Amino acid sequence: MNKVLMSQPVMRDARGFSMVEILVTIFILSIGLLGLAGLQATGLKNNQSAFLRTVAMQQAYDMADRIRANPMGKDAGDYDTLSGTGSDPGCISSGCTPAQMAQYDKYAWNTDNAAALPTGQGTVTRSGNMFTVTLMWDDDHTGATGTSCSGDTSVDLTCFTLSFEP
Repeated sequence: MNKVLMSQPVMRDARGFSMVEILVTIFILSIGLLGLAGLQATGLKNNQSAFLRTVAMQQAYDMADRIRANPMGKDAGDYDTLSGTGSDPGCISSGCTPAQMAQYDKYAWNTDNAAALPTGQGTVTRSGNMFTVTLMWDDDHTGATGTSCSGDTSVDLTCFTLSFEP
């Protein structure tokens, strides 16, 4: 009789997960996946912002190079205060005077700014021998326009400023 009891498998209380435990597991997993999606979205936004800042930096150095390439226009004060897009003087193929070259630089530079940055625009000011190149754009895509860079990105533009002495 002892042999018969020993050879039979012992039945234990194994019922598996209940429906509530499965629902709690799915809920916790879904919260974790939503958190990962939020992290991904934030990472993409920050990556785009870094890209726009890099473009702005390249545009600022582009204008600095344009000023250095036209020393007679710089000395004549043609780059002292630049803002807005201006117009193309149409002299590139026939040869430009230093003043026309400065006008073309302003036109080409701010046209590129508007194309490369959301509501992108740039200004150049001179104080003594120092030039300050400022680029402004709507980094948060809020529809902000104007020339203010106070830091409140809900109404103001993001700015990048480069000061240099040619």
